[in-house]
Amino acid sequence: MKYCIGILLFGLLIFGCESGRKPIDGGAKATSEEMDTIRIANDSLEYEIIIMDLGFNNWLVTQPPEGFYSQTFLENRNRLFVTEYNRRVQNFQLYDRNLYWQEINYDFNIDYGYEVNYLLYNYFMFFQERYRQSFVGGRQGPKG
Repeated sequence: MKYCIGILLFGLLIFGCESGRKPIDGGAKATSEEMDTIRIANDSLEYEIIIMDLGFNNWLVTQPPEGFYSQTFLENRNRLFVTEYNRRVQNFQLYDRNLYWQEINYDFNIDYGYEVNYLLYNYFMFFQERYRQSFVGGRQGPKG
């Protein structure tokens, strides 16, 4: 069965699903392009993740490298973050629609692999820091 993820986080896009997109080298690989864009694709799950947010590349290189966290840790944190993010999207009268405007369709029962979970986790950490948001499980609260 083929899976789709539809995510748009003010600069984080995860999309795929029989769209005819060709992944990089048929495996999960990251590339860095201008405008702070990171792209990963995986042929077996037919997904693509694109992270576009000014400053994310520079911020990411200052974080613990891939392999520092276990995949289980990353998946558990992403569950918390996705759940909280979607709650904020649904409560649009309480949260900024410019930050929380589309739910994340991240299926907790799918193994997206280490790289996707690593980048998603780090994007959530960047998002919290840059936009002064605080999610349960984040490293720090909003900076004043």
